[in-house]
Amino acid sequence: MLENPRSPRVRAVAKLTKRSARQETGLFLLEGPQAAREALTFRPETLIELYATPSALERHQDVRDAAEAAGLEIIFASEAVLDAMADTVTPQGIVAVARQSPTAARDVFAGSPRLVVICEEVRDPGNLGTIIRAADAAGADAVVLTGRTVDPYNPKVVRATTGSLFHVPVAVGAELAETVQRARAAGLRVIAADVGGEDFLAHRGTLAEPTAWLFGNEARGLEEDALALVDLSLRLPIYGAAESLNLATAASVCLYESAFAQRAGA
Repeated sequence: MLENPRSPRVRAVAKLTKRSARQETGLFLLEGPQAAREALTFRPETLIELYATPSALERHQDVRDAAEAAGLEIIFASEAVLDAMADTVTPQGIVAVARQSPTAARDVFAGSPRLVVICEEVRDPGNLGTIIRAADAAGADAVVLTGRTVDPYNPKVVRATTGSLFHVPVAVGAELAETVQRARAAGLRVIAADVGGEDFLAHRGTLAEPTAWLFGNEARGLEEDALALVDLSLRLPIYGAAESLNLATAASVCLYESAFAQRAGA
C-alpha cells in the first residue's frame, strides 16, 4: 500500500498536471474510473500504471478485471496519496498514468477521411475536450490541433473528452497551412466556422461532401490569414437574443450537420 503523499513516486505522478512534465516524460494523467475504463477498453497498451484504493476497486470490479486482463499492475494507494496525485479534488479512488499517443497529421489524411476537425488556437481546455468528444460522437475521422491550441493531454481536456481521447485519432503540433494543403490533397473541402462567414443554411448541401471543419480561438476567432486558406466560411444563425454560441457548442452543431448530410447522401 502506497501511503506517503510526499514520496518521490507520488510527486512524479503529480507533476504530470504540468505541461513541462508531460513534455519531458511523454506521459499524462487519467483520473477516475471512467477514464481508466475507456483507456483499458480502447488503448490498454498506453497504460503503464494504475493506482487505486481497495474500496474503489470493489466498486469498479470491471476496471480491476480489465487491468488484470491487460497485465497492468494495480498499485494500492491511500486516499491521501490519490488526492496528492490528482488534478481534481475528488479523483474517485482511481488514478492512472498513460503514454501519450498522438497521431501524425500526415497519417490523418493518408486514407480517405470524410470528416476531420482542425482546431487553430483553441485555448480553453473544456472547449477542446468537448470538441474532441463531439467529433467522436459525430463519427469524425480525426482531430488535428494547430497553432497554440491547448495540450490535449492537459488533465482538464482529458476529463472533458470523457474517454473520446481514446476513440478518435488526435494529431498535435501541426502547422495550419500545411494541414489545409493535406486536407485538400485528400479531397476534403475546408470550411471555417466564422461569425463573418456566409449563411450556413445557404450551403447545407455542400456538407454532404468530405469536409474538414476549421475552428478558431474562443475570443478572437480565426485570423485573416487563416481564413484566406479555406474554401468557405460559414456562420451559424442566431434566432434568439444570444450574442453568440460557445465555441464547443457551435462546433458540435457544425459536426452533426456534416454527419447528418453525409449519412443522408450515403
